[in-house]
Amino acid sequence: MKKQSLLFLLTFLLPTAVWTQVNIRFEKYVLPNGLNIILHEDHSVPIAGVNVWYHVGSARENPGKTGFAHLFEHMMFQGSAHVEKGEHFKFLQEAGGTLNGSTSTDRTNYWELVPSNFLELALYLESDRMGFLLDAMDQRKLDNQRDVVKNERRQNYENQPYGLAGKLINENLYPVDHPYHWLTIGTQEDLSNATLEDVMEFFRHYYGPNNASLCIGGDIDVKKTKELVEEYFGGLKKIPDVPKTQARGTTVGGKQYLVMEDRVQLPRLYMVWPSVPNYGKDDAELDLLASVLAHGKNSRLYKALVYEKQIAQDVSASEFGGEIAGQFRITATAKPGHTLEELEQAVDEIIGGLQKEGVQSHELDRARNGLKANFVYQLESVGGFGGRTDVLNQYNVFLGDPGYFNKDLQRYETATAAGVQEAALRYLKPDGRIILSVVPLGKKELRAGG
Repeated sequence: MKKQSLLFLLTFLLPTAVWTQVNIRFEKYVLPNGLNIILHEDHSVPIAGVNVWYHVGSARENPGKTGFAHLFEHMMFQGSAHVEKGEHFKFLQEAGGTLNGSTSTDRTNYWELVPSNFLELALYLESDRMGFLLDAMDQRKLDNQRDVVKNERRQNYENQPYGLAGKLINENLYPVDHPYHWLTIGTQEDLSNATLEDVMEFFRHYYGPNNASLCIGGDIDVKKTKELVEEYFGGLKKIPDVPKTQARGTTVGGKQYLVMEDRVQLPRLYMVWPSVPNYGKDDAELDLLASVLAHGKNSRLYKALVYEKQIAQDVSASEFGGEIAGQFRITATAKPGHTLEELEQAVDEIIGGLQKEGVQSHELDRARNGLKANFVYQLESVGGFGGRTDVLNQYNVFLGDPGYFNKDLQRYETATAAGVQEAALRYLKPDGRIILSVVPLGKKELRAGG
């Protein structure tokens, strides 16, 4: 780690009185076609990062036509009007660059990290697929990538131990018409039934400059970069305005027990409660609560279940906040000879104790410092997943403010032990949750809930 970065991190880990600010300089402007541009200049290394976020994910899909956003994550690398199939990877990798993309419920992103003298190449490639992808799209490419995605679903979900747990949770946590009801990767049936016109129409609705945010960072000349942006993106046509996504929560009636048999060796317990959207009220407190419960070997659940009782192989807790809804999830895998009923009772005991007695100051400090440290570590990189260009785009797309860094951190800095306890009481109720047992084939007796 660089000395400067280490000193920067240490300032975060000192008491609140000397808490410092994140100072990431950027400039934001909007092209006439609606494309948001964010420029971040940093000449510490001769690297440039290009990061594009489209404000579209699986939440923009409709029942019966799912998996389209993730499918386009693949289609975007299949060539466009002026770039042959495979050349996107070929050109950038020959230039010494790296690239990737990902899809979530609420956004799709693509990024390139290149030696700064190849910045123009990365911008040219991104602009061509933003403006001219459909010119080169055909049935053969669709069929090819459809098969790739279906195989990915088999590999990462259907044939993966515990791989379909998330699907079962989402289907029961969110109503059929809720945008989070289905997996981002979609269903095999929907992927098979998708026509060329179906997917092209999806692209026309969402993949235009006025539904995108382009962040360019690193060793760049701002004046020259603006000229390149105008040259490659300024002439791209707008798409019809995309309506703003509205928050939409969900509830669970009573305590809902689910059981799924799978090709696994050990049973696993999932406890899931409806929570809040990302950046919403109580979101930071729920993040801190998850850390107090199960982040690190001194956390309450890990210490009790793994070390003291020795009934669990592992345990984790997370607050999954999406743009329109969230879920708080605790996951624990039983040790051989123990049931998920035991795990459920032990987890409930720990949660009940926290709700009654509250959070100790040292637990809150440890959770807060861990979150701060992770936040700073990711910002050491100018590009890639979680780097500065990615975070600038995230804040811009979801909050309209690329410089939200300090406000984001301040949510955790000002959270109190009483606030974390109140969040536990408000959201982690005995009823109003889903309890999923994933058990080995023919071993339903290991499930929770009798």
